[in-house]
Amino acid sequence: MKIFTSILVLLALALIVFNITLLDFKNPFQGDSAVAFIGIAASFCAVLILLIFRISKRIEEKMNDNR
Repeated sequence: MKIFTSILVLLALALIVFNITLLDFKNPFQGDSAVAFIGIAASFCAVLILLIFRISKRIEEKMNDNR
């Protein structure tokens, strides 16, 4: 599971970098820039969710070791 979440985090980070290249900084909320901005926000949320999931699994493992 750790490898799978690591791969997903790397893919989400790659999407963030790709979408940053699509941004037009003069008009950030028009046309393709709006789509890129939404993609950056969604990828950032995905990274946060995956990191929270990984931390929760680590806590679960520690709780099972104590029993």
